[in-house]
Parts: sequence; structure tokens; C-alpha cells
Amino acid sequence: SFISSRFLFFPTASTNPKAALKSKIVAEFRPQSLIDELLLYKRSEDQIELKEKQLSTMRVDVCSTETLKCLKGKA
Repeated sequence: SFISSRFLFFPTASTNPKAALKSKIVAEFRPQSLIDELLLYKRSEDQIELKEKQLSTMRVDVCSTETLKCLKGKA
């Protein structure tokens, strides 16, 4: 073809700041810390779901301040 491979320019990390940043991010990526954070988030979501289910099965008079105090004490 007319365009020879010697005329093509492929930016490297040293000439392209975005590529350098991406390379650094990939090099410093630690999947275990991400996994740990996701597990914490999942546990938190599970706790919220459990509490919502517990509350939905209770019949609570929300106008009763005494009942609300008891619920707050259990939380």
C-alpha cells in the first residue's frame, strides 16, 4: 500500500499522558481491595434487606413514640 508502516505513529505511554495514567492505574490495581470493598457493601445491603423484612412483618403503630423508642433501642 501507499502508506508504509514507517509513517504510522502509535503513541506510547511516554508520549501520551492519558496512556501513561492508564498504565499506572493498571499497574497499581489491587483486585483484593476491590473484592473486600464489594463484600462489605454486599453485607451492608443484606443487613438493610433483613431489617426491611423484619419491619414489614411487624405491625407497628408509628404514631406511638414508645414503640419507636423500643425499635430504636433494638437497632
